[in-house]
Amino acid sequence: MAIDIERARRETPGCETVLHFNNAGSSLVPASVLDAQITHLRLEAQIGGYESADAAHDKVERVYEAAAALIGASSDEIAVIENATRAWDMAFYSIPFNPGDRILTAKAEYASNYIAYLQVAQKHGVSVEVVPNDEHGQLSIEHLQAMIDDKVRLIAITHVPTNGGLVNPAAEIGEVARQAGVFYLLDACQSVGQLPVDVEAIGCDMLSTTGRKYLRGPRGTGFLYIRRSVLEQLEPVMLDLHAAQWTSRDTFSMRDDARRFENWETNYAAKIGLGVALDYVLDWGIDAIWERIQVLAGQLRSGLFAIPGVTIRDIGAVQGGIVTFTIDGAELNAVKAALAAQAMNVTVSGTTSTRLDMEDRGLTQVVRASVHYYNSEGEVTRFCSAIEALA
Repeated sequence: MAIDIERARRETPGCETVLHFNNAGSSLVPASVLDAQITHLRLEAQIGGYESADAAHDKVERVYEAAAALIGASSDEIAVIENATRAWDMAFYSIPFNPGDRILTAKAEYASNYIAYLQVAQKHGVSVEVVPNDEHGQLSIEHLQAMIDDKVRLIAITHVPTNGGLVNPAAEIGEVARQAGVFYLLDACQSVGQLPVDVEAIGCDMLSTTGRKYLRGPRGTGFLYIRRSVLEQLEPVMLDLHAAQWTSRDTFSMRDDARRFENWETNYAAKIGLGVALDYVLDWGIDAIWERIQVLAGQLRSGLFAIPGVTIRDIGAVQGGIVTFTIDGAELNAVKAALAAQAMNVTVSGTTSTRLDMEDRGLTQVVRASVHYYNSEGEVTRFCSAIEALA
């Protein structure tokens, strides 16, 4: 099923005012997501927060069903968390680390994740080790296999890193993790909603993602997948009366599903909006979305490659909708500002976001232009013309 670009743009109000190539930051939401949030906020104002939540019970439960359908999970393996970082944190910090344990990760790992590794390393005496890249710039499966021993406690990688087009070989990594019998945590913040993600095919035990990026959902939303078979091995660092039940004066029992990683209070309007966004993705079809993104990203890379002074900085055997580049002699934040003055949205990714990868490649900053299926070929042409003028 091909994407009906006219319909997609018609149903995206922001397309009327901006050329939005910052989808890896936060996508433009469809009108249906916006309407769902506003409708629930009005209901809260009219009848009360608790009462409106009760009235919206089926809409809230749909979030779990839709998230599970999108990634090939069961709804009881889904927890809705306020953002991807907290979802990832809830999984990572629940792993029982012991002195001498090893964490294996990728060179393009995101800063928030790596900071957490370092904190746990300092507190629990574990080591953090980076798996070398292969010739394409993605995590090397050969090196990963060679690094496995009985001290490896966790393999944790970012599926689609923030700064270079790369799509890491998540399923091949999952095969290594399964054979070794170690936990596998996948940061899918940039991949869920952009490309097909199937937790059974990938073999991850835990997966975190956000609503605001390629899912086109509200900010302040995300979800966590916990494989049912590992649930009892993981204890959340924080519990409340939603995640657990106070069974007697001196005892409690945790929930027997992934919602043990949630807490009681939540933004119901945003949660409902996330459910609508998930159904919107399912309606289009993730295969069609991924095909469209690859076409647009390919066109964008080709257009930028033809401009003198512009260097594409993308790596990986498989490349997604994140397109990064530099311009000779240009201050990249000034480039971002100049584009914003023309109602064109991009962002600048710096060393502190992916330090190991950026330093290894001798980069301090890159312009990040990230496309989505509702962007048009005409927008790609206009964008490249703007970059050519700046270059």
